[in-house]
Amino acid sequence: MQTRLYSHIAMLGVAPETRSGIATVVEAYRSHGLFNRWPVSYIPLGNVAKAAHQFGSLLAQHRRMVVHAHVGSGFWREAAFMGAAMAANCPLIVHLHGTRVDSSIAWFLKRADVILVPCEAMRSWVRSIARMSDVVVTPPPVAIEVPAVSSKPNLVLFLGRLEADKGIYDLLEALAAVRANVPDLRLVCAGEGDRIGVARYAERLGIADAVKFTGWVGPSGKRALLEHAAVFALPSYKEALPASLIEAMGAGIPVIASPVGGIPEVVVDGATGFLVGAGDTKSLRRVLERLLCDRALARRMGDAARQTVQARFGADKALDVLEDLYEALGVSVITERAPRIQPAPLKKAA
Repeated sequence: MQTRLYSHIAMLGVAPETRSGIATVVEAYRSHGLFNRWPVSYIPLGNVAKAAHQFGSLLAQHRRMVVHAHVGSGFWREAAFMGAAMAANCPLIVHLHGTRVDSSIAWFLKRADVILVPCEAMRSWVRSIARMSDVVVTPPPVAIEVPAVSSKPNLVLFLGRLEADKGIYDLLEALAAVRANVPDLRLVCAGEGDRIGVARYAERLGIADAVKFTGWVGPSGKRALLEHAAVFALPSYKEALPASLIEAMGAGIPVIASPVGGIPEVVVDGATGFLVGAGDTKSLRRVLERLLCDRALARRMGDAARQTVQARFGADKALDVLEDLYEALGVSVITERAPRIQPAPLKKAA
């Protein structure tokens, strides 16, 4: 049996109220009981002085502990804590989210005990700058499920930050072209960012009346949007593995996305959705119109997408990876884990 070496885990990340993917992931961990089963203290880094005091107090109390640091687009705030963890000889888990991680983080990645990434594409990137590192793919936890609705309006859903890299301007161009054949077409943009710029571009294209902005939405708002969307579109220029894409697939919505990052690891072109090259507005228009006009095809793709998510994703699968890691590092568990039941082999959904 594994010798228990550590009595505590210090998890570092954004404040719970922050509108970010990291906050969503941590909340999923919390809601599925991770913090009840393991001795985790979550330290939000919004107030660095307060976070440093909490971190120092935990280190004084436990002397050595496992440090699990969530890292997004920037990492300099986290760098001081990761450096302190290494100085105290604490095992360090670096959990990477998103695609905007600066390559200057390589120094920490080469010295971390384990690096967690959401997809194989990101594992390859990490290996390119930290070749000998131990990199583990941890799927983003997906908790939102919505009931199937037989009849949906011609509503396209975009869940993401309103910026050019997410392909929102390309999507507007495609929608403007599709609207000639689908006059009741609507687009809902759920996310923060350059709302004014996107709205002005929609006005220039003559589709301002067809575009609605909701701003950032929480779980209940997201659930309502997924329930009514006919198509989910995310024609990004760069991604890791967006949780919103997996949530849409889990809700049985056919998706249109770019073959970037880890997306091709999930979306099978022509089976669980369509993959369209970033910036290819003609192809984007074609597949968008096809899904809206051929609802039988959309249902088949949505059903296949849902099966894919059920087979490969879910909060329990993400937590299994994480808890196996904590166990392997020798963390003292609070509540013993129930024996894992191995499911019967699943057929590939696509």
